[in-house]
Amino acid sequence: MEPNQSPPPPPSPEGGPQQGAWPAPGPYTSPGLPYAAGPYPGAPGGPGAGPYGQPRRTTNGLAIGSLVAGVVCCLPPLGLILGLIALPQIRKREQAGKGLAVAGILLSALSCLLLVIGIATGSFTSAWSGFKKGVDEASRSKSAFSLRTGQCFSVDGELEEYTTDVDVVDCARPHGGEVTGGFKVTGFDAWPGEGAIDKIAVKRCEAINTAYAMDTWAVPSDAGLFYYLPSKQSWRAGDRTVTCAFASEKRPFSGSVRSDASTLDAHQVYFLKTVNPIETVMYREPDDDPDEDFAANKAWAMEQLSTINAAYAGLGRHTWPAAADDEVAALRKELGVCSKEWLKLATAADADAYWKAYDAAWESVPDSAAARTALGLTGTAPEGPSTSA
Repeated sequence: MEPNQSPPPPPSPEGGPQQGAWPAPGPYTSPGLPYAAGPYPGAPGGPGAGPYGQPRRTTNGLAIGSLVAGVVCCLPPLGLILGLIALPQIRKREQAGKGLAVAGILLSALSCLLLVIGIATGSFTSAWSGFKKGVDEASRSKSAFSLRTGQCFSVDGELEEYTTDVDVVDCARPHGGEVTGGFKVTGFDAWPGEGAIDKIAVKRCEAINTAYAMDTWAVPSDAGLFYYLPSKQSWRAGDRTVTCAFASEKRPFSGSVRSDASTLDAHQVYFLKTVNPIETVMYREPDDDPDEDFAANKAWAMEQLSTINAAYAGLGRHTWPAAADDEVAALRKELGVCSKEWLKLATAADADAYWKAYDAAWESVPDSAAARTALGLTGTAPEGPSTSA
């Protein structure tokens, strides 16, 4: 041993800790760092474990369901049944949720009691009827863009060519309008303006309405041409649809005005296609008197003469049912007389001669009520200029 050198430490017993000049590092730490005490995964008291390392108590699912059913009150007996089933399960499985089950049972029992009282007094029936009515009204409220041919509708307030809310109703009930069809506007890359679309809509919807309600005498006098247009905003979103309808701004009407090939027989369709043009042209009479615009009035009279002659010829080409043959023949004879009077009006030399022939021409237009009735069509003429054929 060298001088001034300390003797080496004695050897440690076998299996014992080694001795040295520096203390050993603390458990689970690096040398020189303090001891990191506390739970760690998998140790007693660590995250996700209960006392003594056992799993935590779970909450009974039926107890939760019982409470939810009791609070919602939609199915009171369900909450009561779930709670009664949950209690023995909680005891057997040592689960949590007894309070939830008890609360669900109490709430459900109270709801059942109120339900019985409501049924007995009729208040529940009234409330349910109100609920169903509200659901029905909500389901009937639609956008004007979603209306379909044959649907009748009403609106709150005045009819407007732009709307996003209409109520679809049974056509047997009073309503403000009936959809006759529709079409998509084409030929424009950008918004063409309301005026351009309006001109297209008038022409196209007139044709659609005419084809939809051929028995024009069945259309209420207050119901006229109406249509919903795409707005500038809806156009940007891709809307190009024009919806055509018969509608009344004065008073609601009941019953469908539909009378087309789907509702009429072949004789009725032929008759209406033959005589309806007379009525259509009548409505086109110029606003200006012949003294102001003689040429326009004379052209209109000539057009009316043409439709009268076409109807006379058309009625003679068809074979009519025996029940209507005499009435149609009588109408055709009257149209022959009518043609002569309108010829005078259409060939008038000047405004004075036009006025002299005017009243006689109008009065000669025959009443087609008998022929219409014999064919099973509406026999009462509507109010307005078309009081005859």
